[in-house]
Amino acid sequence: MSHTDNIDFLCGNVSADENGHLLFAGQDTAALAREYGTPLYLMDEERIRERCRTYIKGLKDAFGDKGQALFASKAASFKRIYEIMREEGMGIDVVSSGEICTALKAGFPLSKAYFHSNNKTDADIAYAIKNGIGHFVVDNREELYAIDKEAENQGIRQRIMLRITPGIDPHTFAEVATGKVDSKFGSAIETGQAEEMVKIALSLENITLSGFHCHVGSQVFDSDVFLRAADVMLDFIADIKEKFGFSPEKLDLGGGYGVRYKAEDPHIDIYDNILQVGAFVKEKVAKLGIDMPEISLEPGRSIVADAGMTLYTVGTVKKIPEFINYVSVDGGMTDNVRFAMYGAPYTLFAAEKLNEKADMECSVVGRCCESGDIIQENVMMPESICRGDILACLTTGAYNYSMASNYNKIPRPPIVMLNEGKSYVAVRRETIEDLTMYDV
Repeated sequence: MSHTDNIDFLCGNVSADENGHLLFAGQDTAALAREYGTPLYLMDEERIRERCRTYIKGLKDAFGDKGQALFASKAASFKRIYEIMREEGMGIDVVSSGEICTALKAGFPLSKAYFHSNNKTDADIAYAIKNGIGHFVVDNREELYAIDKEAENQGIRQRIMLRITPGIDPHTFAEVATGKVDSKFGSAIETGQAEEMVKIALSLENITLSGFHCHVGSQVFDSDVFLRAADVMLDFIADIKEKFGFSPEKLDLGGGYGVRYKAEDPHIDIYDNILQVGAFVKEKVAKLGIDMPEISLEPGRSIVADAGMTLYTVGTVKKIPEFINYVSVDGGMTDNVRFAMYGAPYTLFAAEKLNEKADMECSVVGRCCESGDIIQENVMMPESICRGDILACLTTGAYNYSMASNYNKIPRPPIVMLNEGKSYVAVRRETIEDLTMYDV
């Protein structure tokens, strides 16, 4: 039995060959690092498409023609991803004019886009309406009035959804919990503000209220949180129907299904979980005697996270006897700030040394002049790890590129897509000359 047989590679698109080289989407990661340089974002196009199809099929089987899958593009926003979403028949949600512009550049039909954000500027609202945004997901009273005014200015009636806070604790990172009463997002049912928002929206002449949206959090591994959210939201819909005679066309239950960052994370059958949500919603709708709304889910992380991997080249290996070992790489918090932000877990491998025993504990750190520039602590690496070795950080397709920065004037890595044994550049590597592009 090979040593690699005992390694949990987290996802089926990661494996090893007989030489102990790490493979991603069937391709040698070390060879890709040599071809494109490091740091390097890799994205498995086949995995992205597979996950889109899982959501689309699950929602169709659960809700028939009343199911809709939206990609939460804040997880990974670049032109090629929107082209893939268009080709796969996905809708999208966007959170800025920049994401809208990127989708437009990719030829994505904006009628299938939903504009989120708790603080859209007047310029954002005008830009979105001008370019034919399908729906605004409205967070607050000021935004309602601003959209109504701009819709009047542009001579249209704008479709919206209201973001509602159901008061659900998803039992996940506090940083990614968004459905509690005191969240900065949405209007809470418990405080009566959600009902007041409905009343205002129905009174405005240049707005059509299509339905309600909620999002309770991220990185959840079963459907319990969706079932609890659906339970609260459907009760709210029944209450609104009784008070205002309004039956929404749409109910968006948000995103949040988890992915495996570490071996201890559970596997999840997304398709089966969607069917569970479908069965619950249909039973609840029948019990309440309300019209069945179109049900949307808006996955982001679970579409792209394990379709991504980041490759680095080792520089310094610093061993401090009886204290700690540091393995420094040529990237860091500029391409992956998530550990620095909230201690996000990751799995890392020496891409050409999987046949060697990982017997040295270390912290994998970046090149930034910042003590918090850490990719992961308590990582096991081979004792032989040295300058020039390639390290791979798994499950980096979600939020890593989106959150990347030029801190310390470090250029951002390229995104290279892998598909059917081939590779191509989707986003080119920044150069040091690019960093002064906007200086005057």
